[in-house]
Amino acid sequence: MASIRDLFSGRKPSSTEPRFGGKVSPKILEQLFPIRNFSEEIRQSFAVENHVELISSGTTLFTFDSPANCAIYLIEGSIRFTDQNGTSYMIEAGSAQAKFPICSGNKHTTTAVAQTDLAILRVSKNIMAAGNRFQHQSIEIPDNLRNNQILALFVDHFHDHELEVPSLPEVALKLRKAIQQDVSLVDAVKIIQLDPVISAKLIEVANCPLYITVVPATNCLQAVTRIGLNATRNLVVALSLKQIFKSNSPLIKDRLEKLWKQSLYLSALCHVLASTCKHVNPEDALLAGLVCDIGAIPFLSFVSHLPKEFIVEREIKQAQLVVSGVVGATVLTEWQFADEFIDVALNSRNWYQDNSDELSLTDIVVLSRLHALIGKNPNGELPAITAIPAASKLKDIALSPENTLSILHDAKAKIHAALTILTS
Repeated sequence: MASIRDLFSGRKPSSTEPRFGGKVSPKILEQLFPIRNFSEEIRQSFAVENHVELISSGTTLFTFDSPANCAIYLIEGSIRFTDQNGTSYMIEAGSAQAKFPICSGNKHTTTAVAQTDLAILRVSKNIMAAGNRFQHQSIEIPDNLRNNQILALFVDHFHDHELEVPSLPEVALKLRKAIQQDVSLVDAVKIIQLDPVISAKLIEVANCPLYITVVPATNCLQAVTRIGLNATRNLVVALSLKQIFKSNSPLIKDRLEKLWKQSLYLSALCHVLASTCKHVNPEDALLAGLVCDIGAIPFLSFVSHLPKEFIVEREIKQAQLVVSGVVGATVLTEWQFADEFIDVALNSRNWYQDNSDELSLTDIVVLSRLHALIGKNPNGELPAITAIPAASKLKDIALSPENTLSILHDAKAKIHAALTILTS
């Protein structure tokens, strides 16, 4: 990065126009908390897309009690902070304090004035929550499972940072990276067509009963145009995920096949429920249903490498339920999924999660999962679907004769259509 003086040379734009310098370097990101805890891939990607912002000496960055819409890191220069009582202190770039955001809450608790020309980095204020929620997750062993040997072994394995995260399929990675760079629709289709099976499936999706259409899509470009680029990205990930649910190990092969079928059905329910409620993107909901239990895959892979004398059916089932959420959040974080998907992994088995006033992606998955479980085992130890917080966010909720959601109970044809699409 050029010196701060060099960065400020040249024409001075208007005071209301942000000025940007060079790209932030990965070396700098390695020093910033909690950014340094993210994977190298995430830091490299962030460095490619983001630049430091230049601030002139004497500028007031923010004032006491004003709303904060981002977190700010000090990269070069020095800032004086003054609280409501008039007490002041300085933070200089390169100091221990500058490794942390100089602000990150909902409101500013000081007034900040640039003492020199500055280079700063603005990021989402959610970064602090992301660091706390996803980078330092630990798995707690319930008291009643202290004697579960498989669980104890896996927890040690996880806490020692030895978890093997499966790789996202290549076409999904390429498409997501291209969309992040504002790729054109035509170029996105070229990437999708690298996988003829997925390309054909997208055409099938565009012509299925889930979408209202008069003229059938006959090629991939028409299909992606109809579905939309962001929805296509989610569908490509969903359609390519099946290969991750496979193993050469006889021990876990059947388990993964069963998990895949359960995930397929859940994703179909999520898609139909989201389409009906119109508060959550249906393709987001479909993908969320497919990945909410993704944490079981690294766990089962770990189990497949254990000596036979360690394999106890009951212990595997018990341990999988305990670890799936945290491990799933770890996998989706590594894949750079949005926070709402990571929350799904963590909370989709928590009937009483209630993190938002409006119907959320997690609510959709929770409702769909409970609907599926009640339909499968109506006498099981499950809450009434009307008794959970997510149900209160549905408008005009009605139950089927089986005390499940009538909108899903009556949408069997659409659910079957979604299942057909995802089943190769």
